[in-house]
Amino acid sequence: MLRRSILGLAAAAFATTVAAQTYPSKPIKLVVPFPPAGGTDILARTVANKLTEVNKWTVVVDNRPGAGGNIGVDATAKSTPDGYTVVMGQTSNLAISPSLYAKLPYDPVKDLEPVVLVGSGPIAIVVRADSRFKTLADLVNEGKAKPGTLTMASPGNGTVAHLTGVRLQNITGAKFEHIPYKGAAAAIPDLLGGSVDFYLSSLPTLQSHIAGGKMRALAVTSPKRSPMQPHVPTAGESVKGFEANTWFGILAPAGTPKAVIATLNAEINKVLKDPSVKKAIEAEGGEVLGGTPEQFRELIKNDIASWAKEVKSSGAKVD
Repeated sequence: MLRRSILGLAAAAFATTVAAQTYPSKPIKLVVPFPPAGGTDILARTVANKLTEVNKWTVVVDNRPGAGGNIGVDATAKSTPDGYTVVMGQTSNLAISPSLYAKLPYDPVKDLEPVVLVGSGPIAIVVRADSRFKTLADLVNEGKAKPGTLTMASPGNGTVAHLTGVRLQNITGAKFEHIPYKGAAAAIPDLLGGSVDFYLSSLPTLQSHIAGGKMRALAVTSPKRSPMQPHVPTAGESVKGFEANTWFGILAPAGTPKAVIATLNAEINKVLKDPSVKKAIEAEGGEVLGGTPEQFRELIKNDIASWAKEVKSSGAKVD
């Protein structure tokens, strides 16, 4: 019986090795858990197209939106762990959803295997062009001096942008009245019309309004200034220790052979070094990252714990 067990394990290991050596032998499905044309979709298609161009792989993008990205991530987690279904996950559905949703159908750490971190992007803190607030410090100081009098708009309860505002309040002691909207673009008319004092959202969503002189960006929340708006300071330049990036990365179902994960990681890292890919990601306000699966796993674990504090203090919850 022991001999049969050993032979069985050897056969399984051999089969895994052979599968990895011939991988990929059919199209790879890259699930995007959001609608087409959004930031996550653009990043996914940039990587998929370059893998197809350089490696002659067939990588098909499959948009599966819904529930803040949770539907597409869950579908991937429950897929066959053979490397032919992967997902472009991000901060909201991997690091925030575990504490935001009462019943999440997947565990980001146990049910998914990190492949590679693709990139990150900042949240921008903006006011209308004629606002009396010239710097982030101006905004924070009034939020401390007159708690709850300034209105803070966001794309919705529990979004990265909303929780970035919560983190800003927690670190500085300022208090703002949160005004949630349904989607990234929905708050823009109210900000421009003077109904809300400031707005937090992804930089690409606001870029045309900033460039057109209708909005002023007070800060970006990344550790470094964004190449899209290099003159805009980081929040950390005036609020020591403040950072609230949103990131994007590719994951496979748990149990995917390590050799397959290694192949995907190596090839995607090569693609991320391509100048055209770097340019495309930066055009979306992002920064190319890359790295090892282990580094990505640690980021997910750390950010689950980190964002849980903001979710708890905000009182945001989704059933």
